[in-house]
Parts: sequence; structure tokens; C-alpha cells
Amino acid sequence: MDFDLPPEHASFRDAVRELAQSVALPLAAEVDRDHRFPEEAVSAAAAAGLLGILIPREYGGAGLDALAFTLCIDELAQACASTSVIIDVHTSVGSEPILLFGTDEQKRQWLPRLASGEMLGAFALTEPAAGSDAASLQTTARRHGDGYVLNGTKVFITNIGRAGLYVVFARTGPEERAAGVSAFLVPADTPGLRVGQMFKKMGLNGSPTGELVLEDVLVPVANRLAAEGQGFTVAMRALDSGRIGISGQALGIGQAAVDEATTVLKGRRLGQLGSPHPAGSLRERADLPTWWGGQGDDFTLADMATRLESARLLAYNAAWLCAAGRPFTRSASIAKLHCTDTTMQLALDALQLAGEEGAVSGSPFERHVRDAKALQIYEGSNQVQRIVIAREVMQL
Repeated sequence: MDFDLPPEHASFRDAVRELAQSVALPLAAEVDRDHRFPEEAVSAAAAAGLLGILIPREYGGAGLDALAFTLCIDELAQACASTSVIIDVHTSVGSEPILLFGTDEQKRQWLPRLASGEMLGAFALTEPAAGSDAASLQTTARRHGDGYVLNGTKVFITNIGRAGLYVVFARTGPEERAAGVSAFLVPADTPGLRVGQMFKKMGLNGSPTGELVLEDVLVPVANRLAAEGQGFTVAMRALDSGRIGISGQALGIGQAAVDEATTVLKGRRLGQLGSPHPAGSLRERADLPTWWGGQGDDFTLADMATRLESARLLAYNAAWLCAAGRPFTRSASIAKLHCTDTTMQLALDALQLAGEEGAVSGSPFERHVRDAKALQIYEGSNQVQRIVIAREVMQL
């Protein structure tokens, strides 16, 4: 079994890393502090073709696979978690449903614009009374002539107010729960569609999140995605691949936490020893006492690196299965659960190692803790992932 990245994927990762480190990273602290959209980073990503990673070349995209997508989100998240989730949501749940379920006309109409970055995509499923239980949504889509009239409110919508196209889920039939749900493509400038309350969050502050209000929004039949009653299938398939993206985001935040903790420990050790030599040479020093106080920190860092490596393998496995066209629902949920729980702990461990300076507002350590927490909640909370995994294991 070959665990090396294919050369084309390694080259792609390196290109994304250069963009992320040169454009997104220098702005990350400001984006977080000022709760501002990372315009520069998103524009640079669009210019580099990163908003069309999964979209085929015939529609103006890069035509890459789920592994490339994971690598992209990982690298962006190492630099700026807000930038990564904006592009993640746009690429997975905001664009991929059209690729997987859209008609030829829908693909020709929307995919080139999404791939180029002319518009961002967004996913409008969650409602005030239907969070993790998406099948109980209450937004309605009433048939009216050659279209549907949509009414309802969606909440916690990523890219709200910045998106040019929303994938909206609404109830079209009398059937209860999943059987009565349909999906619609709703342009942001459709009359009756408006942004409601904007949410101030504890983390991911550069990613706009809020309410989407639909008041007598008329959507033509041509904008229905898949058949009536198939909306829940659209949503669940989109969330499966979306969880791979969130796993990539977790890897990025986790890697940043490990890297920054390593830098702190290296600097601390050099200061204690008064040595000008590189940190690597400290391993060769015979005069370090066995009780030296840094050993406990070393153990913590070793555990962090081990957990991160295990998470990376799970994320890559889910991405590989998806790219190969094999069933990946279980693997995606396992990756999302493990990667996000792992990264939350890595962020906390890194802050603990940094000490007082890590807890100061504005430090990357406390930012990683705030950003990491959201990963355990969105794209299906980790409690939901456990339900999915258990059902898959028992084949229910």
C-alpha cells in the first residue's frame, strides 16, 4: 500500500500552500479580530482556480478529485480557518449538488460561474426548529403555475449575504419528514429572498453566518434540483462529501496548532539552555538531566503529533474512497468525528503548552481553540456522526 501522495496532488498542495501562506496567513489575525470577510484571500483563491476544484473542466473547473479538495482546505485552514470554511462550503455543499443532481442546463448555467468565483455558493438546510433533524424542516414550497413559492427561514447559513446562489431545501408534499423534501437553486437576487439576522460567533469570525429569509419567493420549475421529494437525498449526499472537507479543515487547524506549539517549545528550550545551536542539535546534548522539566511538554507534543497523523490517514482514506467512486458515507463520518474531536484537543493542548501568552486575546492559540469548536458542530454534529457510524456498522 502506497501512502505517498501522487505527484500531481503533491504539486497542487504545494501551490495552495504558497497562496495560503503568502495571502491568507498575514491577514488571519485581522480577519478574526475585525469579523471581516477575507476578500483578498478568497479573490486570490478564485484567480488560482480553487473555487472550481471539483467542477469538471468542461464547465470551467479544475476537474480534480476529493483528495485534492481535502489538501486544499487543509492548507487554507493552516493559514486562516475562516477562508477555508468559506471555500469549503462553496465547493462541497454549495456547488457539488448541481454537479451530482443537476440537469445539463443547470450545470451549464451555474457551474462555470461558481468555478470562476463570479459567485459563491451556499447551502440552506438548517432551520430554527430543525437543526440536526433536517428531515423535520418546515420551509414550504407550494406549486404555483410553472414554479414554486417558497416561504420559511433558514439559519446558520455560511456565506450568507456573499453567496450568489443558494441551494435551498423546502417541503413540497404532504409526506412527513424526508419524503416530502425537495431542493431548489435560488439566486441571491430573487425577489423575496433576503438576509435576516447576522450572527456573531465565537470563532471563524471572517466567515459570514446568519439567517436566510424567504417570503413568497417564486422559483421556476427549471430551478428545482432533482425530482420532487428527492431533496433529502441531495442534502445527505452533499453532506457526506462536505464532511470530508471539514475533516481537511480540522487537519489544517490541528497542524497549525502543532506547528506553533513546536515553535514555542523550541524557543523556550533554547532560552533555557542559552544555546545558539539549532533545536535539533539538542537531542545530542549529553548534559541534559533526566528530570529536565521540558520532558512532560515533549510527551504532550509527541501525543499531539501522533493524534494528528492518525486523523490525517482517516481523512485521506475517506477522500480516496470518494474519488474512487466507492461508498464513503461511513468513512466520511468517521473522519469528521475523529478529525474534529482530535483538533479540538490539539488546540487546547497547544494553548496549554503556550501558557499565559496563549490565552491572551489575539494569540493564534486562543483563535485555534475558538475556530476548532465549530468543527464539532456543523456539517452534522459529532453526536449525529456517531449515529451515522453506528447505523452503518449495524447496516440498518
